[in-house]
Amino acid sequence: MHTDFPNKYYFINEFNTKNITKLDKNTAIIFRNYNSDINLKSIIDLKNFCKRNKYKFFLSNNIKLALKLKLDGAYIPSFNKDTNHLSFSFTKNFIILGSAHNYKEIKIKEKQLVKIIFISSIFKKNNNYLGINKFKLLTKLTKIKVVALGGISFENLKKLRLINSFGFAGISFFEQKKGP
Repeated sequence: MHTDFPNKYYFINEFNTKNITKLDKNTAIIFRNYNSDINLKSIIDLKNFCKRNKYKFFLSNNIKLALKLKLDGAYIPSFNKDTNHLSFSFTKNFIILGSAHNYKEIKIKEKQLVKIIFISSIFKKNNNYLGINKFKLLTKLTKIKVVALGGISFENLKKLRLINSFGFAGISFFEQKKGP
């Protein structure tokens, strides 16, 4: 069983080394781009970059391609409720990540056999806003490792100690000038 999970996850839309090179080794990169077609060359370049720099690399919403390219794993967004990937044969260290916003989606992610669930939004006040108390309640409803997602900044990073979170994920946190 694979137990060496990173505890920071950086979502990116394109391969740009500017923000990636300053990450620490306990940060994984999740490539998700829902606006355009998959650029296979860009994904392979990012895979090679991550391998050279010892980052874990996950592809969003395409488990078949992640397996074909021998990536570290795949990320299943909350809107993907499909379980067809359960018929695939996985390598020993292949990790499936998933995101959820409520109890129903958490149960779907458990059926999809994800190893880590991203629960959002803890700080960002959008349609999926939970806050600290609702987030803590949702984490108690699953035995799967939970990662906080949504609105995490250097100002509220210390608040993550109040919750039962394995780690955190985001975009803007990693793009701030201070870096993680």
